[in-house]
Amino acid sequence: MSSKVAALYIRVSTEDQTELSPDAQKRLLLDYAQKNDMIVSGDFIFTESVSGRHAQKRPEFQKMIALAKQPSHPIDVILVWKFSRFARNQEESIVYKSMLKKDNVDVISVSEPLIEGPFGSLIERIIEWMDEYYSIRLSGEVLRGMKEKALQKGYQTSPCLGYTAVGHGKPYVINEAEYAIVSYIMDLYDNQNLDETAIARRCNDLGYRTKRGKLFERRSVDRILGNPFYCGTVVWNGVEFEGSHEVRLSRERYEKRQKLITSRKRPVKARNVSACKHWLSGLLKCSVCGATLSYTGNNKCPYFQCWKYAKGFHKTSVALSVKKAEEAVISYFDQILDGAEFTYVCKKKKTDYSLQIEQLQREISKLTMRESRIKEAYEAGVDTLEEYKNNKDRLVSDRLELTAALSQLLQEKQAEQPDTEKILKEIRSVADVLKNPDVGYEEKGNLIRSVVEQIIYDKESGKMSFDIIIS
Repeated sequence: MSSKVAALYIRVSTEDQTELSPDAQKRLLLDYAQKNDMIVSGDFIFTESVSGRHAQKRPEFQKMIALAKQPSHPIDVILVWKFSRFARNQEESIVYKSMLKKDNVDVISVSEPLIEGPFGSLIERIIEWMDEYYSIRLSGEVLRGMKEKALQKGYQTSPCLGYTAVGHGKPYVINEAEYAIVSYIMDLYDNQNLDETAIARRCNDLGYRTKRGKLFERRSVDRILGNPFYCGTVVWNGVEFEGSHEVRLSRERYEKRQKLITSRKRPVKARNVSACKHWLSGLLKCSVCGATLSYTGNNKCPYFQCWKYAKGFHKTSVALSVKKAEEAVISYFDQILDGAEFTYVCKKKKTDYSLQIEQLQREISKLTMRESRIKEAYEAGVDTLEEYKNNKDRLVSDRLELTAALSQLLQEKQAEQPDTEKILKEIRSVADVLKNPDVGYEEKGNLIRSVVEQIIYDKESGKMSFDIIIS
């Protein structure tokens, strides 16, 4: 009988501290192969340090399975120290073992010998179930330990760009080279009004990379701009606390940026300003069909035109020169600042006070009825004077409490109404930037989008309708 060719699969998990080291596992597997007349090539030894819960996340495991399923049939058996090294998930274990069985490849645990027959298969299923149960229990224990560490204000998340972990739950320290990139990103967004995509492009052009050494993209810039860790707040899995690490970003600047991010949040299908050819691109809409007016033409006579008209969807041209469009927008803002009336929509999600107010008002009405009933009960001789007095005092106390709650809600509802002076201040700052020829179109585009959602142009009347939004 010819010798079988064996592959060794060696896996250690960082979560499990009771398992054998990779070298110890390798030694035991090689001893077993030698005693059972199996051939092991150096190319057929697969080692990795990763959890066994998900096979897709184990590259060496996948490489071994692909090798075993080759038409040339290079291996006959896979040796593991324990079945738990092969998989911690019973479903995946059965799937992969069945897959290998079709190619006549066996999986053998050198420390868990099985007898032939159905009873051996039953024992193997029980072992797999126990392995999965242990993994789930261990995962729960680890999660509880990490949560307790977070509640004790310990640091355990992966450090963000600009910080380096020192271990043992101690506060992270600033990495000066990385933090310079973070500062650059924040400055471009906060002070130069560039959008996230444009910032990512600039970072990549300068050779900057993310914490994992990858190119920057919009979402990686988003994470940096919205990460409260930079202003002192540590967040882990729902647990939040004020950390003791060094902070260079003020809370005021961070909160101001979050409001800015909310105001600049674009609709799902809207393009980034950095991808537009003009600061009005994407804002101008056709009054005929509602489509966007596209920037068209050369540098001598650029204009906007409905893209659906250009494609032949309708017969009405809605052409508008860039110069006239810019003048009309600036003129509209000037009219508002000079006192002209205008309407706006508050973009910030409002609290619905009406239901709460209505509920409180109903409760107060019920109190009036109850007061009448206790009086009738006293007059009818059902309640004594002492009982009537106690009931009346309780209802008076309830009325005072409900009235105070109602008054508080009415005050909050009134306070939520935007301040006109604040709105005009935002519009004035945008108008000043639009008039400045030294400011780039990206900055102008971002700023106007913080107060204008869309501008509908009616070619026939020559008028524009502005949808003003306030965050």
